[in-house]
Amino acid sequence: MCVYNVKTSKEVDNLLLFGMNKLISSHTLHMLLRLCDVRSKVVDGFHWHPCIISAMSSYLLIVKSELPGAVAGFLSGDESGSWYLDGRLLLLITSVFIVFPLALFPKIGFLGYTSSLSFFFMVYFALVIMIKKWLIPCPLPLSSAIETLQVSNSTGDCKAKLFHLSKESAYAIPTMAFSFLCHTSVLPIYCELQSPSKSRMQNVTITGIGLSFLIYFLSALFGYLTFYDKVDSELLQGYSRYLPHDTVIMTVKVAILLAVLLTVPLIHFPARKAVFMVFFSHPPVSWICHILVTLMLNTVVVLFAMYVPDMKSVFGVVGSTTSTCLLFVYPGLFYLKLSREDFLSPQKLGACALVIFGLCAGLLSLVLIIFS
Repeated sequence: MCVYNVKTSKEVDNLLLFGMNKLISSHTLHMLLRLCDVRSKVVDGFHWHPCIISAMSSYLLIVKSELPGAVAGFLSGDESGSWYLDGRLLLLITSVFIVFPLALFPKIGFLGYTSSLSFFFMVYFALVIMIKKWLIPCPLPLSSAIETLQVSNSTGDCKAKLFHLSKESAYAIPTMAFSFLCHTSVLPIYCELQSPSKSRMQNVTITGIGLSFLIYFLSALFGYLTFYDKVDSELLQGYSRYLPHDTVIMTVKVAILLAVLLTVPLIHFPARKAVFMVFFSHPPVSWICHILVTLMLNTVVVLFAMYVPDMKSVFGVVGSTTSTCLLFVYPGLFYLKLSREDFLSPQKLGACALVIFGLCAGLLSLVLIIFS
């Protein structure tokens, strides 16, 4: 998600929103973990919601949009029109041979290795962005590549702006909220542990979100300080236009796509588990049922990703609806519904404030996105 968070971080003030989203995400995860002892189909249904389908489709949409360009970068001539540059076909192939086999695992333990691998891919991405900042001059020298990039060579363009509001700001909070959305996997992972401990799980989630925030922050900051106001909405596209055949940038593209592909099975696992717990009274179910439900979920997600045209609109709309609900609204509602504390307790008042903030932020962003 680092690649797409930069589009909402063209000014330094938006980096502060990263910190706000990180803190709220940590707090809502703490609220969910406090409810771990409460068994309820309401909490189980938290994982089986159309929002999860939207989230998985958004990840696969990245693959459909970016994989043809990554493949073309390794080709010498003009191969336009070739089957291996068809985004939909590449999406189908990667879903069948990578996503579906990983999603078939009945336990989430093995996916911990793929998750660690995708994390190291994102670290590699952030390191390259930081190093390239010192290798790309500002102001950029005039050339045909720079004219295509539409970057001015004025030294006045090499100054960071602290505060600036535009129609692009409507995408800021939803996209950032989407980037910290790991809530759907926390409770299933907790249930998979041999000796679960809420305090240890809390430490793990805080550490994970903190590391993600660090990568997001550094990649967004150094990406902005490289191109300033002319930073591309998808960061790596700007580097590709300025350095069209740079081997390191091409390997970063491949690493990002692999990280995205390895993330989809992690989101798929809680969705499938919720289906079993909500619709089947006596899990575990048979292998045939396991395979059929996995195939059904993957088919729906791939079809959504194949026929959605615009990535930016998807992240805006999905972020303003899916992410704000899963990050702000639902954890607060579940805490209000299931917690046995007094309604006027600080925890429940905080949950009420979280729900109100999520509804306001989601509706405001959605309206601005529609009108923009």
